[in-house]
Amino acid sequence: MSEEKTWWHPGEIVPASGIYECDCGAGHHWSTDVKGHRFPPLPAGCTGGSWSVRTQAHPDD
Repeated sequence: MSEEKTWWHPGEIVPASGIYECDCGAGHHWSTDVKGHRFPPLPAGCTGGSWSVRTQAHPDD
């Protein structure tokens, strides 16, 4: 995974499989995403604007 970029907008390509968290700060919106797929829209009512990795699925890759 790119060490430079730490957040991605909905619709961008997922760089590495894992669990991603919205940036609203409430810690309640999570998404499990697969490398190569697109990030989903943020949930209705979420005040965030992007996704950031919370847990990598394959941290040794």
